[in-house]
Amino acid sequence: MAVSHMVFRVILQNEGQVEIINSLASKMQVDFWQPDYVTLVKPKMQVDFRVEADKVFEVEHLLKENKVEYRVLINNLKTALDAQFDSKARSTSHSYEKYNTWEQIAAWTEDITAQNPDLVSRSVIGETYEGRPMYLLKLGKSGTNKKAIFMDCGFHAREWISPAFCQWFVKEAVETYGKDNVMTRLLNNLDFYVLPVLNIDGYIYTWTNDRMWRKTRSKNSGSFCIGTDPNRNFDAGWCSIGASRRPCESTYCGSAPESEKETKALADFIREHLSTIKAYLTIHSYSQLLLFPYSYAYKYPENYEELNSIASAAAKQLATLYNTEYTYGPGATTIYPAAGGSDDWAYDQGIKYSFTFELRDTGYYGFLLPESQIKPTCEETLLAVKYIANYVLDHLY
Repeated sequence: MAVSHMVFRVILQNEGQVEIINSLASKMQVDFWQPDYVTLVKPKMQVDFRVEADKVFEVEHLLKENKVEYRVLINNLKTALDAQFDSKARSTSHSYEKYNTWEQIAAWTEDITAQNPDLVSRSVIGETYEGRPMYLLKLGKSGTNKKAIFMDCGFHAREWISPAFCQWFVKEAVETYGKDNVMTRLLNNLDFYVLPVLNIDGYIYTWTNDRMWRKTRSKNSGSFCIGTDPNRNFDAGWCSIGASRRPCESTYCGSAPESEKETKALADFIREHLSTIKAYLTIHSYSQLLLFPYSYAYKYPENYEELNSIASAAAKQLATLYNTEYTYGPGATTIYPAAGGSDDWAYDQGIKYSFTFELRDTGYYGFLLPESQIKPTCEETLLAVKYIANYVLDHLY
C-alpha cells in the first residue's frame, strides 16, 4: 500500500458541495467509508472517504478551492494499518484480544466445540465462492422446542472488529454459563446460532492483499471487477436504493438476490429454521449505531415502538460500562437508505426482532480500530446483546 493514502472527513453545507464530492468521485477512485456509496451523500452530512496517495494534493486543493470544510482523519494509512496491531509479535495461536486470521478462527471453532460439548456444536451451512466451509456454532443447553437467536459477523471484509465480537460472545457464553444468571438463563432457554464470519474469502483477502477490501471475491460476468456487497444481496427491496448495479462499485448488489453463495447459505439456513429463530442480530462497524428496519425504504416496521424502545434500552445498557454513545433508530432515517440488507430481509421473513449493530468507533480509526479496543468494545456490546436476548426470551411469539 502506498505510504500515505489519507482518510478525509468533510461536512457538506449545501447541494453545491455535494456536487463537488460527486464530481470528485467520478474523476478518481474514491473509497467511501461513511456513507458507503457516493449517491447517498447529501447536505449537512458527515462524509468519510479514503484517497490514494498520488491524489491527495489534488483533493485537498479541490476542497479548499470550493470552501468545503474538511479535516484529515488518518493522514497516513500505512501507519494506521500498523497501529491496529498492538504488538509486532504475531502469535499463531488464537486470542480474544487480537485480530485473528481466518485459519485461527476456523481452528478456534473446532477447539471451542471440542472443549464445551454440552454447550457448543459446530456445523457447516455452505461454502464460499472460493470453496471454504462456512462454520456455524450453535450455543445452548440441549432442550426441547427451544427458540433461537441468529447472530452473524464479518459481512464486510474490512470490518475486523465484527468477527472479534462473535468470538468474544462465544467465549463469554461458555465461560460464564453457570456463573452469570442472565447468560445461564439465556443458554438454558434459547439457542444461539453464531456465524463467526460470513464473508470468509473477503476477510482472508484483507489479510493477504488489501486491508480495505469490503465485498465478496466472486467473479462478475462481463466485468474485470471482483465481488458483490453481501449486505446489498438480499431480497429486500433489492438494488432499489443505496446500492449499485455496477460491479466495480463497493455497494454492487450482485446479479440477482442471493447471487452470492455466502448470502444464499445464510438465507437458506434461516428459511429452514424460521419456526424457531425469533431474533436476528448482524454485527458491522463503524459508527456506534443500533439500527432496525427499514433501510430499503423510508417506512417504519409494524412494531416500531417496540423495536425503538428495545434499541433505546440496549444502547443505555451498552453505555453503562465506558459511556460509549450509540445512536439508534430505523436504518434509512438514522443513517441512509440501503436496499438488500440482511436485517430487513430477516424482518420481512417474520423475524420481528431484527437489529444491526455498527460497533466502534465514530471515525477516528474507522475500520482500523486498534486491538487495544477489542476488549472494551466487546464487553460493552455484550451488555446490549444480552439485554436484547433477554427481552426476546421474555417476549417469545
